[in-house]
Parts: sequence; structure tokens; C-alpha cells
Amino acid sequence: QVQPVESGGGLVQPGGSLRLSCAASRTAFSIYGIYWYRQAPGKQRELVSSISNKGDQFYTDSVKGRFRISRDNARNMAYLQMNSLKPEDTAVYYCNLKHFGVDDWGQGTQVTVSS
Repeated sequence: QVQPVESGGGLVQPGGSLRLSCAASRTAFSIYGIYWYRQAPGKQRELVSSISNKGDQFYTDSVKGRFRISRDNARNMAYLQMNSLKPEDTAVYYCNLKHFGVDDWGQGTQVTVSS
């Protein structure tokens, strides 16, 4: 089983926070790029944030200043801290690991932002 496992989703009010976790089982976790995608109903899957094996980070414009990606290579974990959540952040969030032919996807975790 090499599929990463996401957790931490749920229902939150606008302005609230959630921290998503991604648990990976592959060895040499540190070599992988970590990507967080999301897919809202009726929309295409979009890249939200990523962190390279060197720590370089990317954020899509709509989440800059609100979301923060991190990784803990010692624990084979990655995180997406989401603050100041908006209704338009509602989606299923997926963790993805990539490195030279490896493209592992989790099952996703639902995030719903609603009052």
C-alpha cells in the first residue's frame, strides 16, 4: 500500500481554519515532491500548493497568504494549513507524491466551508 492517506477535512465556518495531513508510506519520502490538489463539484482538479524535495513552495494565487504547506520527512508526513477559509475553498483535497515515474494519489478529504 503506497497510496498516501489524507485526513483533517471537515465542515468549518467562513474565516475558520483546518489543517490537512498527508501520511505517506513510501520509503525515502524526502525525495518526493508533495502536491495538494482540490476539486470542487463541477470543476476541474486544480493545483493548490506544492513543496519540492528541496523545500521550494508554490501556492495558487487564490490561497496565497492564507494557506501554508509543510513537510516532515522524519515522519513521512505533509501538511496543508488552511486559514481564513472561504466558501470557494470547498472541495475535495488530494495529496499527491511525484518523483520520476511515481505518481501516487490519495483518496481525498472533503473540506466544506459554510455557515
